[in-house]
Amino acid sequence: MKTRILALALPALVLAACGSGTSGSGNTTAASAPVAAKAAPAGKSWTDTVVKTGDYGYRMGNPDAPIKLVEYGSRACPFCAQFEAEGFPLLKAQYVANGKVSYEFRDYPIHGALDIAPILLGHCVDESAFFPLLEAMMANQQTLLAKEQEVGQKVQGMQGASPQTIATTFAQDLGYLDFVKQRGVPDAKARACLGDSTQLDALTKATAKANADHNVQSTPTFLINNEPVELQPTGPAWPQLEQALKRAGG
Repeated sequence: MKTRILALALPALVLAACGSGTSGSGNTTAASAPVAAKAAPAGKSWTDTVVKTGDYGYRMGNPDAPIKLVEYGSRACPFCAQFEAEGFPLLKAQYVANGKVSYEFRDYPIHGALDIAPILLGHCVDESAFFPLLEAMMANQQTLLAKEQEVGQKVQGMQGASPQTIATTFAQDLGYLDFVKQRGVPDAKARACLGDSTQLDALTKATAKANADHNVQSTPTFLINNEPVELQPTGPAWPQLEQALKRAGG
């Protein structure tokens, strides 16, 4: 459940690698005093304030929020999709919107090659479209991955193929290309993003940094103010994460 697939070119399909447990010290810290809300600038909302970060992520919310939440997630992980469905709407409405919490999503390819296609396509849009596309991919995860074993077997036979070629094969045969096209990303642009070696290098470096800095072993992995949040694998992530946010002053 916590096996990592770190060779990004490896066409391995190990969906059991993602899980709902995160080891760390986040649940053992003393509760902090409640932090004050901060209104967004006139005519704006914090939930529409999205910027790209230097850690291959995108951050939503008040850039000066006293509580900084980071998620390392996989677009092919069912536990991440569960959090996206159950927790993300409440996180936005109750914690990000009032300026207390900022939320950053960092793509983590825990399934190796399977994750690369949706990640590269997910970064093929501007800031305003990043989270809507992420939500859509998570909501349609089961449909998009319906043929993962069939496509995985095909990719296994592509000996010597480049990571870009493998990513394009997954994107085309699993339906991600059509999926993003229906959401405003032209086919030519999507294929260019899948073949972008600069983006792949950035993802590889960000994954190595995540491992070195935070020893990410499963998805989703959450950090609050750069400290890991301990989640028990026996229950959904959001109720546990919300308690951690409240202890941090949210």
